[in-house]
Amino acid sequence: MTGPRLVPFQQIVVKVHSRCDLACDHCYIYEHADQSWRTRPKAISDEAISWTALRLAEHAKSHALPSVSVILHGGEPLLAGPARLRRVCEELTAALDNVAALDLRIHTNGIQLSRRHLDLFDEFDVRVGISLDGDRSANDRHRRYADGRTSHPLVLRAVDLLRQERYRHLYLGLLCTIDVANDPVAVYDALAELEPPRIDFLLPHATWDDPPVRPAAAPTAYADWILAVFDRWDARGRPVPVRLFDSVFSTLAGGPSLTESLGLAPSDLVVVETDGTLEQVDSLKSAYEGAAATGFDVLRHSFDEVARHPGVMARQLGLEGVSPTCRQCPVVRSCGGGLYTHRYATGSGFDNTSVYCDDLKALILGIERRTAHAAASPAVTDPEALLILQQDLTRYALAGLNEELDGRGGERWSVAWELASAIDETSLGLDEIYAHPYTRTWLHACLEALRGQRPGAVPLALRLESYVAAAAVRSGLGVSVRVRCPTGTLFLPTLGELRVSDDGGPCEAEVGGTPDRLVVRVPGRGTLRVHPDEPGAGWRPLHRPVLDGWPQLVLDDLDPYRDCFGEPVRPAGDTGSLAAAWAVLRETAPGRAAVLANSLTTLTPLQGTGAAVGRHAYGALGLGLHGPPFELAAALLRGFARAELRAVGEVTDLLAEDGAWLHPAPWQDEPLPASRLLAGAYERVVLAPLDPAAAAHALLALKTLRDAPEPTLSGKRLIAALYAEAAGG
Repeated sequence: MTGPRLVPFQQIVVKVHSRCDLACDHCYIYEHADQSWRTRPKAISDEAISWTALRLAEHAKSHALPSVSVILHGGEPLLAGPARLRRVCEELTAALDNVAALDLRIHTNGIQLSRRHLDLFDEFDVRVGISLDGDRSANDRHRRYADGRTSHPLVLRAVDLLRQERYRHLYLGLLCTIDVANDPVAVYDALAELEPPRIDFLLPHATWDDPPVRPAAAPTAYADWILAVFDRWDARGRPVPVRLFDSVFSTLAGGPSLTESLGLAPSDLVVVETDGTLEQVDSLKSAYEGAAATGFDVLRHSFDEVARHPGVMARQLGLEGVSPTCRQCPVVRSCGGGLYTHRYATGSGFDNTSVYCDDLKALILGIERRTAHAAASPAVTDPEALLILQQDLTRYALAGLNEELDGRGGERWSVAWELASAIDETSLGLDEIYAHPYTRTWLHACLEALRGQRPGAVPLALRLESYVAAAAVRSGLGVSVRVRCPTGTLFLPTLGELRVSDDGGPCEAEVGGTPDRLVVRVPGRGTLRVHPDEPGAGWRPLHRPVLDGWPQLVLDDLDPYRDCFGEPVRPAGDTGSLAAAWAVLRETAPGRAAVLANSLTTLTPLQGTGAAVGRHAYGALGLGLHGPPFELAAALLRGFARAELRAVGEVTDLLAEDGAWLHPAPWQDEPLPASRLLAGAYERVVLAPLDPAAAAHALLALKTLRDAPEPTLSGKRLIAALYAEAAGG
């Protein structure tokens, strides 16, 4: 049995000086539980610098890390002086040369910052983050000299230096520790006025033993403060990135956290003290004396040894590393249980909710309420938007094929590509090709063949000619397209096929015409002129059944990429059963029937019964076109539900951390992951007009999902819409 996977460090905090020139009363280094700074050397030694560089290069190489970030920290790192800082930068740069990209940063109070420092930082591309708590009154509340003098003017001088054109590229951003006694709008305005590339708002470090200062009867004072900043920031057009807000946006959409203080991402940070001691994240010094200690140092131990330390690994467990209460909370993906330090309490250690739990929940839900309408994908409730986004996926796949070919398609590809671009700019003809579900099947086959270096990959890609030819006919632009027919059969997607070679050998055809007149010229065989929808002279059009309210439906039993359902395809024949089933749907589920008719363009007849979703774009379904009308109607609805949900999931994330939780399913004994519960509920909502009992099961499942952690903003919008439909609202 193997242990947990080792997570390599990609962020290294190097304490280059252990003392500070300010006496901030909220500093976790000097004012909180751990006082180990008193025994540290003031400045980092040459030996510690060299070993740190060596250990980091060794770690980056053994884990093939593309890049590492090193943050020069303190105390106040500028007190180390330019000469020592140069030594640190030189050693790290030399050690990581040809090993990994080095991202050097320094976090400072800015008091000592000078042009001499900035010229050094420019030489080594060291970006500078400055601590500033807002306007003068806010900053002076905590960030003062030991004798009580203000530091604010000197910090502003440092920021002004960074804002000069010569040094602007080194300006990393501003770090602001929150105090709810300060005016949030005044604080934000003061920071934004300095045009930082980014603002970090930080909760003051606190634990259950030493909780944060909180006004009476204000259980969410910190959330209220941050949301006031959010509203100001949002009203001003979001002029500067705010990492806290960006992280919440990311997790609400199903993405990763962007800050250690939120989310379930594993910690990848280690601290090197001035004596070479290796410690866990600095904030742990707020918990108790020795909380950050590992017993390791750079002189004798590798970073891998530190990464296996139980304290480090405890912060890499994701969902398993948070308290039982947190694991059942609907915002746990965004909050992640809060900063590890903020969970500490004597007796129970870190197995608690955050001391800021109520604030974090109120903050995340507050941002969600403010942004859900704009941030959720319209595709989850707007069928037209879903169709457009699905076409965009096909466009991107075609662009990817062009890039993957990288000239290997030769002149024929270039001609077809240029003609496709011209048609795309001048008419809607290509839109119908992009909307054709099996176009995506062909594109995926091409990309896989090219990437797998399979024989025949390039000729497969040159089928683009037939797609362009079909688009040219549909557009009526009067252009002709030369199409190669490797098997002696000309197939025009969305139109039909023509046998152009008696012996099945390869040949070419020149295709042109209009929506009402197809013209095909074959060397040595003459010219075919026929209506695209009418058979004749070897031309086999796709079958278009006449169904009231479903005019765009095609029965496609000809497309070379139709056979993607895992079941044999049968020739299109009698459509009486389909017509009867469609009549049932229009009578019992008129709303769903209308959406289906607008979205489902292609049915491929299958030998078996029921419906199947294959490897194709939205708009197609494999369907056995026989059986009693009611059963066929139910199969059609069931298949469409599966196809629609899959299509939505292709254009937006509906769930995150799927499988981390199991939920009760009303229709079976075994619990299900969120994805399967959503799929079952979706199908039952769609089937409810034919099976009213299905709605009750769907409602129970949707209630569970509504309060579950997995749904993203788009997922929540979909669940709300399904719930309203199932409830008859």
